Amino acid sequence: MSDTTGGTGRKAYEGRSITVTFEAGRCRHAAECVRGLPEVFDPARRPWITPDAADAGRVAEVVRRCPSGALRYEGGGAAGGEELPPPSPPPTEAAGPK
Repeated sequence: MSDTTGGTGRKAYEGRSITVTFEAGRCRHAAECVRGLPEVFDPARRPWITPDAADAGRVAEVVRRCPSGALRYEGGGAAGGEELPPPSPPPTEAAGPK
């Protein structure tokens, strides 16, 4: 595990064929990762992300579900080894009287 972004707080968890990165300041605790692959994402364990505990494609699939963009990955998935961009912000409701 290492800080891969020059002090911005993104930590890397390296596996054999996929590296998962996590930025705690972006996390909204939706727990999509924990529900999706508890054998990989376990907040009670240190390190809490163990990418080799599941197939890299499955890890990539679960990381893509992260609504905040706190989780990203490199390698091992359908994205061809590219780091995913942050997700678009959720739509806001139009202002006006109801």
